[in-house]
Amino acid sequence: MEMKDLGYVIKRLFHMDYGAMIKKINSIHKKTGMSRLKIFRDMQNCAVNYGAGYMDYDLFEMYNLTPEQRDTYLTRGRNNALVKKYNDMSFGKCFIDKAEFNRRFGEYIKREWILMEQGNKEQVLEFLSRHQVLIAKPLDGCCGRGVEKLQVADFGGPEGCYEHLLNLGVQYELEELLIQHPQVSAVYPHAINTVRTVTVNHNGTPHLICTYFRIGNGGKHVDNFNNGGMVAPVDEHTGIVRDRAIDKNKNLYETHPMTGTPIKGFQFPYWQEAMELALKAATEVPQMGYIGWDVAFTPDGPCLVEGNDFPGHDIYQLPQHTPDKIGMMEKFSFMNEE
Repeated sequence: MEMKDLGYVIKRLFHMDYGAMIKKINSIHKKTGMSRLKIFRDMQNCAVNYGAGYMDYDLFEMYNLTPEQRDTYLTRGRNNALVKKYNDMSFGKCFIDKAEFNRRFGEYIKREWILMEQGNKEQVLEFLSRHQVLIAKPLDGCCGRGVEKLQVADFGGPEGCYEHLLNLGVQYELEELLIQHPQVSAVYPHAINTVRTVTVNHNGTPHLICTYFRIGNGGKHVDNFNNGGMVAPVDEHTGIVRDRAIDKNKNLYETHPMTGTPIKGFQFPYWQEAMELALKAATEVPQMGYIGWDVAFTPDGPCLVEGNDFPGHDIYQLPQHTPDKIGMMEKFSFMNEE
C-alpha cells in the first residue's frame, strides 16, 4: 500500500488529520525497518486492545513490546477512563480555576495570594507593597505558559507593576514567592522544582500511585516537562530519585546541565511529610478522586503548588525509565479489591 493510500484509509477510518500519524509511522519505519502498513495495523491493534493512540504507540515504543508488556501500560484511553471513573467534573472548578484551588486548599498551599479583579486595585497594591518579588499566573494558563516572576522595583513600584499586569490584558492570580528548600534549589535555583504526586481516592481511601521530580532548565521559572523542563522518577517510599532526568527531546541527565548537581540519587527533605500532605489533600474533595498534585519543598516543609484533574500518563513510564518494559498499571491493582 502506498503512503497516499494509507493516509486516505486513516482519514476515512478515524476522521482525523492523518499528517501527524503518518509522520510517526515514517519515523518508526526508519528506526525499525518495519513496513509502514505493518506499523499502521499494529497501531490499530494497540488502540483496540490497550487504548493506546499513535502518540502512545510511539512514545512508549510499543513496537518493541510483547502483548503482555503492552498490557501493563497506562495509555491515554485507560487514563481517560480513570478520570471518568473517579472525577465528577461538576466539582472540577476547584482544580481548573487557580483562585478557586487556592481558596479550597488554603491550608496546603501555605502562601499568600490575591486575584486581580475589578474593584480590588487597592488590595492588589497593598499585596505588591508587601511582596517585592512575586509570581504572576494567568488564571486560565496551563503547562507553565505565561507565568512571570516579577520584581516590583523593576516597574518603579507597586503602581507601575499593577499597570504592567493590567495592560497585558490577562487576568492574573498573584502569589507570594515560595522560598525553596536549599537542597532542592541546589539542583536548579530558577524555578520551584516540584514532585508530581498522583493519588487515587478509592472507596474513601487515598492511594499513592507514583512520584516524579519535575525540574526546570534553561533559566526558565517553571518546571513543566512541556515547557523546557525535565522529569525523573522518585521512589515513593524513600524520596530518592531512582534514575536520570529526561527532557522532551529525550536527552538524559544524571546531573543538572546548569548546576552540575546530581539528579539520580537525590534525596528529598521532608519526604514523609510531603506524601502525608498529598494523601490528606486527596480526601478534601472526594468527588475528584484522581489527581496529580505538584508538591514543593520549602525550608519549613512541603506545600502544594497546584492540583491537576487530568494527572497525565506520559511522563510516568518513558522507555528510558522502564528498562524492564513494564508500565504502571500494576499500581492500580487496588481497584480490583472491593
